[in-house]
Amino acid sequence: MNTFIKTRFFVLFFLPLIAVLADCNEPSSDDVQRRQQEQILMEGTAQIGMPAVKNFRERRLLKMILELRDQNDVSTFTYLWSDYQGKWVFFCHSIGYGIPYATQYTNPQKVDCNTSRCATLPQADPNGLFSPASAEGTWVMCKDPKGPDVKPVYIEPRSIVSPFELPDSAVTPVATPRVPSTEAPKPDKK
Repeated sequence: MNTFIKTRFFVLFFLPLIAVLADCNEPSSDDVQRRQQEQILMEGTAQIGMPAVKNFRERRLLKMILELRDQNDVSTFTYLWSDYQGKWVFFCHSIGYGIPYATQYTNPQKVDCNTSRCATLPQADPNGLFSPASAEGTWVMCKDPKGPDVKPVYIEPRSIVSPFELPDSAVTPVATPRVPSTEAPKPDKK
């Protein structure tokens, strides 16, 4: 009798649980397609092989570019394209090379696993914001024309955000807008 109860308990409770768990691990259509794509690529690699690269010239050039970009004393000049003038116009003396706005300081994705699956999720940058996967903007470290400092300037095809007034060579001369004071007005002395 005791064995009968144990068997019945196993059949009634554990077998359905095992069936549910087995169903959770059933491959999705994406899994099936991924496996089929991998098989096709393996067949292509077996038939064709890898390119016969011997000199690794492009890899050497990229290594050189990365090393030169990493130098502390790289002074550059930043120019912007002017549709109006049909030519490049000097913008600022700069250091280093522009950094695309979509460049992320940390890995933009993280893997999150629960009991049944793992998923790739977006991960915020250290500032708590989620950077876009692509953007037209570029950060350029420009020398302040009125001082010794170098400051980041955000440049897009149709807008520029700068912590200092742009040089005349970069803008069409118009009256300089009056910048509102951030100080509280002083009372009149009578």
